[in-house]
Amino acid sequence: MSGRFVFAVGLAGALGGCVAVGPDYLKPAAIVPVQYKEIKGWRAASPSDASPKGEWWRAFHDEELSRLEATVAVSNQTLKADEANYRQALVLIAEARAGLFPTVSANPTLTRSGPPGSNLLDAEISGAWTLDVWGRVRRQIEQEGAAAQVSAADLGNATLLAQSQLAIAYIQVQYGDALRDLLIETVKQYRRSLEIAQNQYNAGTAAKSDVITAQALVLAAQAQEINTDVARKQNEHAIAVLMGKPPSEVSIAHRILPETAPHPPLRLPSTLLERRPDIAAAERNMKEQNAAIGVAVSAYYPDISLSGAFGYVGDPFIRQIAGANPVWSYGVSLAQTLFNGGLTAAEVEAARATYDSAVATYRQTVLGAFQQVEDNLAAILVYDREIKVQVEAVRIARQAVQIALNEYRAGTQTFTTVVTAEATQLQDEESLLLTRASRLSAAVSLIVALGGGWEVSELPKLAADAPPDAPPVP
Repeated sequence: MSGRFVFAVGLAGALGGCVAVGPDYLKPAAIVPVQYKEIKGWRAASPSDASPKGEWWRAFHDEELSRLEATVAVSNQTLKADEANYRQALVLIAEARAGLFPTVSANPTLTRSGPPGSNLLDAEISGAWTLDVWGRVRRQIEQEGAAAQVSAADLGNATLLAQSQLAIAYIQVQYGDALRDLLIETVKQYRRSLEIAQNQYNAGTAAKSDVITAQALVLAAQAQEINTDVARKQNEHAIAVLMGKPPSEVSIAHRILPETAPHPPLRLPSTLLERRPDIAAAERNMKEQNAAIGVAVSAYYPDISLSGAFGYVGDPFIRQIAGANPVWSYGVSLAQTLFNGGLTAAEVEAARATYDSAVATYRQTVLGAFQQVEDNLAAILVYDREIKVQVEAVRIARQAVQIALNEYRAGTQTFTTVVTAEATQLQDEESLLLTRASRLSAAVSLIVALGGGWEVSELPKLAADAPPDAPPVP
């Protein structure tokens, strides 16, 4: 018996070393430009150890923003769900890997029946092993390993998204505070205009309508200033939720809107493939679907299984025969589907179609990534030019208001001229603040489009990365 058993085990080892059916994964080429369109005379920036890595928000040099961002990856509840999904994906690898090994079970029974003293003990250990001859289990391990890496990349992408949402909400808080400050100053200016109109009316050189118009301007500016609190509170609440806290626990003090924004260093366009978690997820999904083809193809081949049992059957209380009634068995079985109405062929074609879809999705994800980079590069360049013009427009609008007020005092201009000049100044001031906030938001979006501080090296190194014919890792 021992010789036959050794032969069976040797046969299992030999068969288990066969190659896996289905295509081995080769990463398809993506459509990658050699340079960025929106930057003329562009050249790759030299890597700098001083550049922010994972904590990309430190490029904004705002300690309050850094304090808020540090909590996102720790306490954000959406990220906790994604992290749990990733841990579940790791467990699925272990489940798939278990198929490489035999199952061993024991089910002893003791039966006592009449006449008295009649006992029967059936104590056997049995095992079964479906050999991975065609590599189906190894393809499943490869598939689940790629799926786990997809989950890890999804977690990185979700983290980057939550961090960018907090940064943009924070910029909106800064913008709201700056707008409120502007409107407070505008109310003061309108009150000075109201005082001038009142004095002119008292002197008999202006109409009552000038006073009423000035009063209306003051009230309208006050109402607008009060309204800014709505957006500020909502953005503050959004920041709290992104930090995984109730809104009642987060309060942000008055902030100053920066006049400058960082210029993220650009690297070669091809590095985007290594720095974007969504691209990494799409690429790993291709590997997952490629392995699924192998799983489907394995259905064309028979399942070969080994089974065996060894134990004792008899009366355990009769010492004379205890150990004299051993039982054993072993066997080899083969299961092959002969006809299933084309089901296997359909499953293989479906797997191939799913893989082709994953390839197209990957390439589209890459194209979309380059579009986001180009869009935000264009936005930053346009905003920079726009800010220069708006700064000059504000300077001139302030002068126009002062001249209009002086001429109104002298009686050479109507109050309508003053109102028009003040309205133009307020509009130009608001436009400048909005553009500065948009420029900051575009900087955040560009950093995110470039992958933030994420690198593809952050994907977990799993046993599934090994070739399909590599020995299993217990």
